[in-house]
Amino acid sequence: MDCTEIVKRALEVLKEGGVILYPTDTVWGIGCDATNEEAVRKVFEIKKRADSKSLVLLASDLDMVARFVREIPSIAIDLVEVNDRPMTIIYPQGQMLAPSTMAQDGSVGIRIPMSDFCRELVRKLRKPLVSTSANISGEPTPENFAGIPDKIKSAVDYIVPGELESESTGRPSQILKVGLKGEIEIIRA
Repeated sequence: MDCTEIVKRALEVLKEGGVILYPTDTVWGIGCDATNEEAVRKVFEIKKRADSKSLVLLASDLDMVARFVREIPSIAIDLVEVNDRPMTIIYPQGQMLAPSTMAQDGSVGIRIPMSDFCRELVRKLRKPLVSTSANISGEPTPENFAGIPDKIKSAVDYIVPGELESESTGRPSQILKVGLKGEIEIIRA
């Protein structure tokens, strides 16, 4: 199956409020439309994750980020421009997203993926995509498709073919929290 067909099928599932299992630029992710609270709830159920934990989202570019956060700190633009590895930025205030994608303080973690497949999927969805690791909360993050528990595979609505896994590093992204006054806090190096 070619990439165009895979993106098309994944989009159909996402637009219907479904949950997909897909390779990202880091690890395999469980994903859904980040503006659909019901779909986000399904992701929490699949992962057996506490509601109080926020989720990482994928955006196609800074223009998309700008639509879903109140303000992009200028330091975040600089970080994105010089970034050479997967990096999630926690922005101070999300907007127009499912409430459970954001932390209790309203902040939201968003990554612009380095994977062509992910960028194309998110670009065509025209909304951020949830991207949480394909594991039960508290268990180790699988490095590849073979390591994903069967209970995760059987709980999603669509599994992207594993042939796209080659764009994944097998390691989670770095996470930086930025503030409106240029502050940077390293959450995960």
